[in-house]
Amino acid sequence: MSVAIVDYGSGNLRSAAKALERAAADAKLALSIVVTPDPEAVRRADRIVLPGVGAFGDCRRGLEAIDGMIEALEEAVVSAGRPFLGICVGMQLMATAGLEHGRHPGFDWIPGEVVAMAPGDPALKVPHMGWNELVVTAPDHPVLQDFEPGSHVYFVHGYVFRPADPKFRLAEVDYGGAVTAAVGRGNVVGTQFHPEKSQAAGLRLLANFLRWNP
Repeated sequence: MSVAIVDYGSGNLRSAAKALERAAADAKLALSIVVTPDPEAVRRADRIVLPGVGAFGDCRRGLEAIDGMIEALEEAVVSAGRPFLGICVGMQLMATAGLEHGRHPGFDWIPGEVVAMAPGDPALKVPHMGWNELVVTAPDHPVLQDFEPGSHVYFVHGYVFRPADPKFRLAEVDYGGAVTAAVGRGNVVGTQFHPEKSQAAGLRLLANFLRWNP
């Protein structure tokens, strides 16, 4: 089994790769993990991971700058139905649009918009940085199974995914109100938090993703 981590000039790629390697080893899974900017490698991969750090529009433009990458993602994920994991802005790009510094198109794989955070408590700072307790709202989803109550995960973000339909929200955290922490639909799943920085809880999610057969 091959896993392609998409390299488009954004994201903590080496940390993501090392965390996936650790999760695969812990789960005793034999697979090849490659960090690649090659659309053909993405198109051939059995699973795809899209990290993302920075502004929504910049990440979208980074993907568009690689000839054929958007098309390769569409073919592998939408047409072929390969399992896909988006991390942070990689998750946000699954939305219909992002409203950070203007309106930018997303992949529209999960209807909704990415909007600026507005915590109900004015004392809470934006961007949201640090550890928060994960509340799994879809415990039957294979990628979110077996999380211990009270599990904490690590966030760094100032914008939040608002799905058009709440059924696409798999997990949330409380940060001056409910904040989307994970989304999913069909063969795609995404986390606003960074599993590669979330220690045991993050490794559990990555192992679940590697075993997932949607």
